[in-house]
Amino acid sequence: MDNQLEYQLGTKVIMKKQHPCGNNLWEIVRVGADIKIRCIACQRTVLIPRVEFNKKVKKIVIGDV
Repeated sequence: MDNQLEYQLGTKVIMKKQHPCGNNLWEIVRVGADIKIRCIACQRTVLIPRVEFNKKVKKIVIGDV
């Protein structure tokens, strides 16, 4: 996946691997060279380099969940 994807603040994404709390739905809270995401279930945040994030994201959620 060589194309550069643009992400917006507040976008919800589903990651390939689950968070230890059992949830795989995350919200983007910071965008830049790194992307910061927050777990919807437990509110824990993780900072991931954009290249790694692009590999680990499974799906961008459209609409309300």
